Amino acid sequence: MTTELPGLRRRIAGIAYESLLLLGVLSVTFMVPHLVLGMAFGVAAPNWLVFLNFFGVIGAYFVWYWHKHGQTLAMQTWKMELIRADGRKPAVPQLVLRFVLAWAIPLGMIYLIQHALTGLPVARWYPYLGATVGLLWAFFDRDRQFLHDRLAGTRIVFKTAP
Repeated sequence: MTTELPGLRRRIAGIAYESLLLLGVLSVTFMVPHLVLGMAFGVAAPNWLVFLNFFGVIGAYFVWYWHKHGQTLAMQTWKMELIRADGRKPAVPQLVLRFVLAWAIPLGMIYLIQHALTGLPVARWYPYLGATVGLLWAFFDRDRQFLHDRLAGTRIVFKTAP
């Protein structure tokens, strides 16, 4: 069974649109609770809790949409769908792996670069370099898939009519 793969421009446009949608999701589920804690009680959550909250909110959003619909809101707009490499629906553990890898690759790059450049201050562009590695992989991949998709055994395809 041959499935048509969307081009890199379409997938990157989907990522850009997804970023805008995530601002709304994060404003309600992340920023508002932390603002209320700070303004009403004068309490700031520790950094580790802020990170876990942020990571958990985004993870729940992605994994839930991928599992329930096979696509996020941005993927629906761009008519893309997430499937396993064999064409079937991914299982929840595979979706969690995909999400973690999409974050682990950039965070791992940040860590490696930060420690390779000992003595130098951490530059603000490190996260962008780390994220770029996972995306640049698509230029060398035979199916033009991102690195986290290749490692998780998933792929983005055009959504077929039901």
